[in-house]
Amino acid sequence: MGLLFEDHLHDEFASWLFAYIPSGGPDFGEIAAIGQAVGKGDDAAFHAAFLAAADRNIAEGEAAERAGRPDSARELHLRASAILDASYHPLYGAPTDPRLLAAWRRQIEIMERGFALSDPQPQRLAIPFEGVVMPAWFVPAAAHAEAVRPLVIFTNGYDGTVTDLFFASAVAASRRGYHSLIFDGPGQGGMLYEHGLPLRPDWETVIGAVVDVMVDHPLVDPTRIALNGWSLGGYLAPRAAACEPRLAALIADPFLPSVATGVRAMAMKFGATAEAASDLRHLDPAIIAAMESTIAADPGLDWKIRKRAFWVHGVSSLADYFAVSEAFTVEDRLHDIRCPTLITVAEQDGLAKGGPAAYEALTCPKTLIRFSSVEGAGGHCEMGNRSLLNRRTFDWLDDVFAGKVG
Repeated sequence: MGLLFEDHLHDEFASWLFAYIPSGGPDFGEIAAIGQAVGKGDDAAFHAAFLAAADRNIAEGEAAERAGRPDSARELHLRASAILDASYHPLYGAPTDPRLLAAWRRQIEIMERGFALSDPQPQRLAIPFEGVVMPAWFVPAAAHAEAVRPLVIFTNGYDGTVTDLFFASAVAASRRGYHSLIFDGPGQGGMLYEHGLPLRPDWETVIGAVVDVMVDHPLVDPTRIALNGWSLGGYLAPRAAACEPRLAALIADPFLPSVATGVRAMAMKFGATAEAASDLRHLDPAIIAAMESTIAADPGLDWKIRKRAFWVHGVSSLADYFAVSEAFTVEDRLHDIRCPTLITVAEQDGLAKGGPAAYEALTCPKTLIRFSSVEGAGGHCEMGNRSLLNRRTFDWLDDVFAGKVG
């Protein structure tokens, strides 16, 4: 597929929305039209074009509400929330851009307007966590809204928000008969944008707080709670599962045993020995300086590392980012994961490279599912064919809760 946006990084941000088409996100033609509106424009033009598209959907949704057409209004409001969610990715970085914060707040407002028109209605929850409240929504199973059902807790990665989780996973979970919980943890969405809280490696503390609330939810079967992490959540979820015995199943899409592994490989390309790269906290400053120059010259790396990773981790230098990344590992805890575990491996997903080795090291009941480019699912988190990922994931989870895995 050719580029819909002339800037490659803009195209990467926008193409994430393709995965949301089956669950009510903007259609292909609308995304392409936004790309035409941006043209050769910069990040500000990208943001403005997405805001304009969201405004059109919101205006039409409000007209549908006034005309007594709640189904149309719901679809338009939710679609607008996905468009707003994509609008501010080029604006990432500390300090928080006021345009990002304004779009985020509007995104949540309009998402909740769509939820209010839904049947069943997702419920907003408050998850207490170390003096703050993590924003969360309980999304009921479509055909079993008032029944006690299994729960899937979805946890995000670096730059996803609750809106991403809703479209990428929660809609599919609801259709398959699962209740789900979507939330923003430290370093994610509202917890980062509103509170400036950085990501933390001990994700078991975050998931522990979520499970504390959800085991007492009247519609949740506390013996059938699954945790699903995508992208960087493929590290966060396994780390939590290694320490949280109340989880009945784990899905890692993909499994990321260590954040530092990729950094080590990059450092070695710049001349660091394997021994020198074994502890990134003491990496040669000359190697770091060379890496900084390369990152600054590459718009994609500059956004992913200097803008996104620095902000998310609460650091201001490459040396500090390297140092903090050492704590993000589950390699020494793989044997502590006891629940049935599913690992996905997409053919062209660089983050999935460590999945097969982690699979071999696990001692719990385990399954590995590969996704190929032939299926249109070879990219990161199978975003080119998210429907296939969800179908296989929930087939596996059905089997787990039916006692067929273990």
